Amino acid sequence: MTEPVAIDLAPFDAPALARAPGRIAVLVEAEGRPNAAARQVDRLARRALSRLLASEAWAKAKPGEATLLAHPAGLACEALLVVKAPRKPDAGEARAIGAAIAKARGAGALTVVAAGFARPEDLVLGLTLRAYAFDAHKSAPPDPAQPATLMVDDPGAVAARLGPARARASGVLLARDLVNEPANVLTTTEFARRLEALRDDGLEVEVLEEADLERLGMRLILAVGQGSASPSKVVVLRWRGGGEAPPLALVGKGVVFDTGGISIKPAGGMEEMTMDMGGAAVVAGVLRTLALRKARANVVGLVGLVENMPSGTATRPGDVVRSMKGDTVEIVNTDAEGRLVLADLLWHARERFEPAAIIDLATLTGAIIVALGHENAGLFSNDDALAEALLAAARSEGEGVWRMPMGEGYDRKLRSRVADLMNVGGRDGGAVIAAQFLRRFVPDGTPWCHLDIAGVTLAKADTTLAPKGATGWGVRTLDRLVADRYEARG
Repeated sequence: MTEPVAIDLAPFDAPALARAPGRIAVLVEAEGRPNAAARQVDRLARRALSRLLASEAWAKAKPGEATLLAHPAGLACEALLVVKAPRKPDAGEARAIGAAIAKARGAGALTVVAAGFARPEDLVLGLTLRAYAFDAHKSAPPDPAQPATLMVDDPGAVAARLGPARARASGVLLARDLVNEPANVLTTTEFARRLEALRDDGLEVEVLEEADLERLGMRLILAVGQGSASPSKVVVLRWRGGGEAPPLALVGKGVVFDTGGISIKPAGGMEEMTMDMGGAAVVAGVLRTLALRKARANVVGLVGLVENMPSGTATRPGDVVRSMKGDTVEIVNTDAEGRLVLADLLWHARERFEPAAIIDLATLTGAIIVALGHENAGLFSNDDALAEALLAAARSEGEGVWRMPMGEGYDRKLRSRVADLMNVGGRDGGAVIAAQFLRRFVPDGTPWCHLDIAGVTLAKADTTLAPKGATGWGVRTLDRLVADRYEARG
């Protein structure tokens, strides 16, 4: 499990800075007005900073961009990173500054002069998220990064503010690790084992095996996994920090590999289907974050772990299976398997935990990528207040979400000749029809949101806060939602 880069806090100390090895990062306002700490750095560096601030290169640099001054005279470090910072940065700008430092830090020691900077916790979050690397399967992985030292005005006060930020980073990195793992490593059994390890963080963890799923009537989940040698499982994660309040339920699709089953996918791009458990990874990351920061809220996470494979025992197109709810489903396309997993989980969440609300996450449809690209997840909901709260949380965290329509008219596409409903309804409106299918398994009166995260779970190129690969999208948004809407005050 990848842990956040270690951060040491220290007061600003000019003599110590002069001797610091590796690289030093200093923040300067975009207008070129260095604060007191930066002015001392400038004196130590024999006015190298002043010369940069008077140059055309500084004028052309973008806010949040780091300029490297190699081997500055007067300092023992190998390079000075000068980062252009807004005078009053918001959370996103502060995180982008941290990310810029992470990209330019190298593998050696790092000292960040953040004295006078208003948002050190966001800077550290950005640095930590962008410093992530998944090297578990490389024969010669790079040496781990050395701890970073953050020079601040009041180390004690900053330490208290860093706790929640580091908890959030730990949750994001867990989600990224899980999504990045290949399917021959992250089997359903190994996934469950890693979730059981979260007991060390204070979570309650329960693993339901196939016999338990059969007893509960979760036949849709079992139908998805019956073609695989890996056993299907449901893992329940609980954080109880909110007294007697009903929990928020988070439900995640955990298809550890999706071939499409008998309705097999084309070969091109199938290797990316290791990420089809992205919803489950986010749920795990959120629960770990809540446990690490001791959130005063009750949250339960349910993840369905299956592998969708073609074999002599696999579900066939045209099979009819009875759900836990009791509705029968004609499985017209075995590649529309995620909604089957979620259907049983949604019903179990409502029946067993009587939650205040349910939010499910799934890499569910290619149709949502056609609609929204890779900038936004699709949000579907039966409750305007919950949807607006989730959208507000996403905006505050800089994670793109767009609300999509729903309506009874789409239900006609799901009518079956031989069962209560089909699992697909044609190509047009595919993401909406998938959400309409799920809505049938959410009892009336239960606020619910469905997040289709197919386009935002895996980045094909570096982003501001993540290298190419798994993003951990959604952990920060859902943690923010819990803090804003479900956490006890006082």
